[in-house]
Amino acid sequence: MPSRVDRKSKPEATQVNISGIPIGGPEVIIIAGPCAIENREQLFETAKLVHAAGANILRGGAFKPRTSPYSFQGLGEEGLKYLEEASKETGMPVVTEVLDTRQMELVCKYTDIVQIGSRSMHNYPLLKEAGKCMKPVLFKRGMMATVEEYLLAAEYILCEGNQDVILCERGIRTFDNSTRFTLDLSVVPLLKRLTHLPVIVDPSHGTGLSWMVPAMTKAAIAAGADGIMVEVHNKPLDALSDGQQSLYPEDFAQLVKDIEKVAKAIGRKLFHHKQSPV
Repeated sequence: MPSRVDRKSKPEATQVNISGIPIGGPEVIIIAGPCAIENREQLFETAKLVHAAGANILRGGAFKPRTSPYSFQGLGEEGLKYLEEASKETGMPVVTEVLDTRQMELVCKYTDIVQIGSRSMHNYPLLKEAGKCMKPVLFKRGMMATVEEYLLAAEYILCEGNQDVILCERGIRTFDNSTRFTLDLSVVPLLKRLTHLPVIVDPSHGTGLSWMVPAMTKAAIAAGADGIMVEVHNKPLDALSDGQQSLYPEDFAQLVKDIEKVAKAIGRKLFHHKQSPV
C-alpha cells in the first residue's frame, strides 16, 4: 500500500494552518506554556507573558499522563475551560494532550490542536479517533520508537482522512541517563526528507533540564525544525509538573530573541502574530 506520509505520495511540503498560523512553511512558529494547567491564575499569567514575548500558540496540559499514580493528573475539563478562556483573551490558539478515546470529543471542543503524546504513540484506537476528529494533530514520537515505527503510527491518523499532522521530536530513551532523554536532532532533517509533514521539536522533554533548553532550541532551528514547543511556567519552582525543565518567562523572552537570529542565519524568520491587547 502507498504511504500517505511519504514524500513520494506528496512531493510538496504540507502546511498545517492553525487559525492563520502556517506550520511547515518558511516561517518558524513557537508553542509555549506550562506543562500542566494548575489553576486559572497560573495559566493566565503565563499565557500573557509568553504571548508578549512572541509565542504563537499556547500549550497547557489538562490531562497529564504521569509515571506515578500519586502525581498531579491535571484538572480535566476545568483546565480545558481555562485554556479556552486564555485563548480568547490572548488571541493564541491552544494545544493540549488527549489520553483516551473517550476524551477526544471533549478535548476537540475546547482546543485548536489535539496532541498525541509519546506514551500514546502506539495507542492505535486513539490515533484513529484523532484521524476522525479533523482537528490538527500534534503527534509526538514515542520515547522508544524507531523512525519507521513513528511514521507507520502517523499513517493511522492520515488513513482516517486527517492530513493536518505535525510531527514532534521530543527525545528518545537511550543507555545514557545524563539527561531525561536523548534529544535526537538528527531526526529533523531525516523526517523533512522522508515526509511532507511539518516537523517541530520539544527540547523541554528532550532534555528535562531548563538550562539546556535554550541551546537545544537554537540547535533545533538550525537543524531545520519548523517550530519549537517549550515549557514555560510563571513560577517553575512551585510547578506541580516538570518544573525542573520549565523556563522562567524572562528566559523565554530572551530565547525568542536568540532563535530569531538563528532563523535569520538559515534564511528563515519567526512568525509574528498580530498584537492584541492583553
